[in-house]
Amino acid sequence: MSTSAAEADNTSSQTKYDKLIAATKAIPPVPTIVVHPCDETSLRGAVDSAGAGIIQPILVGPNAKIGDTAGKYGLDISGFEIVDAAHSEEAAAKGVELIHAARGEMLMKGSLHTDELMRTVTAKAGGLRTARRISHVFVMDVPAYSDTIFVTDAAINIFPDLDGKRDIIQNAIDLFVQAGFGSSPRVAILSAVETVTSKIPSTIEAAALCKMADRGQITGGVLDGPLAFDNAIDLEAAKIKGIKSDVAGRAQILVVPNLEAGNMLAKNLSYFAKADGAGVVLGARVPIVLTSRADSPRARMASCAVAALHADARRRSAPLAAA
Repeated sequence: MSTSAAEADNTSSQTKYDKLIAATKAIPPVPTIVVHPCDETSLRGAVDSAGAGIIQPILVGPNAKIGDTAGKYGLDISGFEIVDAAHSEEAAAKGVELIHAARGEMLMKGSLHTDELMRTVTAKAGGLRTARRISHVFVMDVPAYSDTIFVTDAAINIFPDLDGKRDIIQNAIDLFVQAGFGSSPRVAILSAVETVTSKIPSTIEAAALCKMADRGQITGGVLDGPLAFDNAIDLEAAKIKGIKSDVAGRAQILVVPNLEAGNMLAKNLSYFAKADGAGVVLGARVPIVLTSRADSPRARMASCAVAALHADARRRSAPLAAA
């Protein structure tokens, strides 16, 4: 059961991410292609994560610019391989090529625009697509909530259809389990209300997704929806509405109707609830670490930790899949 707000405060925001980062001590550093780390925040994120033993970075970008940034901010990159690329577009292309050449098991965004990196990742020719829809998960550390909470998709898919939402949910469940957060995560499919109505299409999709889980089209999690945000994360709110389920009031994964709703939810949690948000892109050939300039150093490292744990689990399961 979820703890009270007071108990959640004792399990501090820092403890959740610290446990996550500490879990990477049990795995080897993951070879990581860092694309265009040409400002302080992106280069420091790679250096700090390497120093913590989470990643083994290969820096891809303008050699001189990366060196100048390291020198200006006192960052030691002497032990890192640098692959020279004239500009951000070339860095993204070379980064993807290095993944195809099995030089890295993760991709990490540097100081280029997210669209620029993802355009290369999602290219039909030479990209990193798989049969699964590519989606983003915010792994959020909310001080007032007992569980680490996933919010998806708030960064990649603008208006996903039913099939897209199926993949978005499956990606999040797989990350939750493979990164060591637990088994059978509780998945709340959010809408404005908790009843199904033709006036709000997202409620119909939520009901369909739950039935898809019943039929084995989504596996590994416990789904419920539609649920409004309050009765997804607050037991008392769910009780007042008379909602009885294993998910209501105790959700661990929040599936939003569209990118706009997800983006506003994630930023509300960040700025009003003082949450940290690690970001990972899933569904590609390798996990992709997306960070922003507003991320705290600990959130940046947590993004690497989540992706590294996921990449390690994928590596260990690959021989089983091949067999």
